[in-house]
Amino acid sequence: MSNRLEREKTTVQMMLRLYCKNHHHTADGLCSECQGLSDYAMTRLAHCKFGDRKPTCGKCIVHCYKPEMRMRIIEVMRYSGPKMLFVHPIASIRHLIDGRRNGHR
Repeated sequence: MSNRLEREKTTVQMMLRLYCKNHHHTADGLCSECQGLSDYAMTRLAHCKFGDRKPTCGKCIVHCYKPEMRMRIIEVMRYSGPKMLFVHPIASIRHLIDGRRNGHR
């Protein structure tokens, strides 16, 4: 697996932990609901047809998530995204840079 996909997985995990901690009051790790979403997201990333040329999910032309899961991950990202700059600044900046790249064109 490429560095790009590994970074994407790490970023999604960080966002989910931040969301779960503040919404489901977990001290460490994820609740069962968020763990299920994490497992689903990791599976989707592992099977991404774009591989190391993958754009960030928000800029992807293919929506590979089921509608319910897509709505859940969007909720997590909308909440966690702005806070990531303060909690995980380096990962946040890398994600922003990855989002500016041309991806799969």
